[in-house]
Amino acid sequence: MKDGHLQHVFWLTLATVFISTSGALGKYIAMPIPVIVWWRCGLAALFLFLFCKHQKINLKINSRKDMLTFLIAAIFLGAHWVTYFFALKLSNVAIGMLSLFTFPLMTAILEPVFSKVKFDPAHIILGVLVLIGIFFLAPEFDLKSSQLQGILFGLLSAFCYAIRTLMLKQHVSVYNGSMLMFYQVLLLSAVLVPLLFILDTSAIETQYPYVILLALVTTAIGHTMFIHSLKYFKVSTASIIASTQPLFGIIIAFLFLNEIPTWNTFIGGTFIISTVIIESIRSKRTTKE
Repeated sequence: MKDGHLQHVFWLTLATVFISTSGALGKYIAMPIPVIVWWRCGLAALFLFLFCKHQKINLKINSRKDMLTFLIAAIFLGAHWVTYFFALKLSNVAIGMLSLFTFPLMTAILEPVFSKVKFDPAHIILGVLVLIGIFFLAPEFDLKSSQLQGILFGLLSAFCYAIRTLMLKQHVSVYNGSMLMFYQVLLLSAVLVPLLFILDTSAIETQYPYVILLALVTTAIGHTMFIHSLKYFKVSTASIIASTQPLFGIIIAFLFLNEIPTWNTFIGGTFIISTVIIESIRSKRTTKE
């Protein structure tokens, strides 16, 4: 199909918008972070199970090796979400999301280790452009403030996200994206169950509308669409295109949390959008229609 590549870019961008809601929701929801992640996983697992049954998607896992991979990837996904929400709580949506989005550079460097993909030096250049954009977007940091802690949690979250995505890449050609995401959140919710007996979960009575949005829009729909996109892009390509998440997240935070962006936001955003355009053009040359 002539416009097949543009359609894949469009759906990946839409997935990025959905995932971008995590910043404002993670900052706004007033519950212990592991509890937020558990509810996010539990509800998302329910939504994805119903969707898979409705679409008659096969939920069979082919081997114990694949199950082990899914479990380890789910743990990295959980570590990514927990550290990301800590970054949001300690700083703000802009800093949390922008520090997280060092993950395209981490992914580009790590991808040849996980697959037969040849290392592409151009991804280093594009990753540097993303970092320059982040430099302009982020405000000045007081090393004694919680903002630095937020950045460090964001960087750790980025590393966990890169590892998890690379682990699943090898399975997207075998398993349906919705099925993969279903097992991710199902396994992670099982891992987090013991924490429910330790932490306070009573706030769910007032926070459930926002938790449902986080589980359905951000997780079940957004992350499933992102995993599905890995059929058409290298992980590093999809990661760099998805680097528009901070821009969407900052806009959402402005609209709903009244976090006002600065001129640095627009300058940094220009660098990030530039990487998206460049990588979209480059990937079209290597993507089969």
